[in-house]
Amino acid sequence: MIQSKLAGSAYARVLFLCAFAISAISISTNTFAQAKSWPDKPIKLIVGFPPGGGSDAIARIISINLSQMWGQQVIVDNRGGAAGTIAADLVAKSPADGYTLGLAHVNALSIIPALGQKMAYNATTDFTPIVLLGVTPNILIANVDAPAKNVKDLVAYMKQNPGKVSFGSAGNGSTQHLAFELLMHMSGTQALHIPYKGSGPVLVDLMAGHITYAFETMGAATPHIQSGKVIALAQTRTKRSAAYPSLPTMEQLGYAGFEATAWYGLMGPAKLDPKIVDKINADVNTILRKPEVQAKLAEVGAEDGGGSPAAFSKFIVKDRNQWAKLVKDAKLQVDLN
Repeated sequence: MIQSKLAGSAYARVLFLCAFAISAISISTNTFAQAKSWPDKPIKLIVGFPPGGGSDAIARIISINLSQMWGQQVIVDNRGGAAGTIAADLVAKSPADGYTLGLAHVNALSIIPALGQKMAYNATTDFTPIVLLGVTPNILIANVDAPAKNVKDLVAYMKQNPGKVSFGSAGNGSTQHLAFELLMHMSGTQALHIPYKGSGPVLVDLMAGHITYAFETMGAATPHIQSGKVIALAQTRTKRSAAYPSLPTMEQLGYAGFEATAWYGLMGPAKLDPKIVDKINADVNTILRKPEVQAKLAEVGAEDGGGSPAAFSKFIVKDRNQWAKLVKDAKLQVDLN
């Protein structure tokens, strides 16, 4: 009787193990088939800013080309608000099936986490970085009647007039704001920060003389630089943009390591199938090599996109750590409300 019970127990275990193995094979086969057939329906690309800005422009350049390549529509879904964090949270909470992607942005994945702000998502663990789409510098610009028209004279003037020189930005916690904070920290100066709700009002007030200086995105600043309504003093990548070959970088002007950029990429929710990630990455890299795509991205100052998912992940971490260091060293406390 005991032997019979033992034999029955062993037989049951064998049946269980066989069933488990068949189930695992079935899941693996289904996952592989899903990844192999992807995409077989439209994909949504969530963008954290309204239509008409640099983020939206880059998203639409990529979405049009991916739609043509995949034979499935890639639909841009603009979900503006809270510096891009609303859109990021939507991506984080979406199914990891490849049919909801997000436009990764410096604000939501780098600056706001570095500022220690409470968020509905974890910027480190809730996303799958896929590919970098491009990096753009900010441009330090001045009113045409500004008292200093180059960086050396500006810093000297700020030291002579602490807290009196006015800088506008697109809002607290924006790359434009952090570029200004970085300048003050590295130069040992103080100036007056005036936050606006976006680049448009900054430029209006700068040209009207209500504020004197601003770090602005290349896409927003360029038309006014070209028309002579504002003056360009420097750019904020460590290398010169192809669009501004004669404009020095802050690093070239003596501020080693000064880098304050906007960057854009593609991301998905955490645990996105590696086969889908690799397909998107390979196809986007192909698109980014097209001369016509490079020309369109250059219009908004986006350069140096492409590379592997791992390289994009390292890029995000490096950028976030840079801003976290500034926050710590300069003892920044930024109210995003």
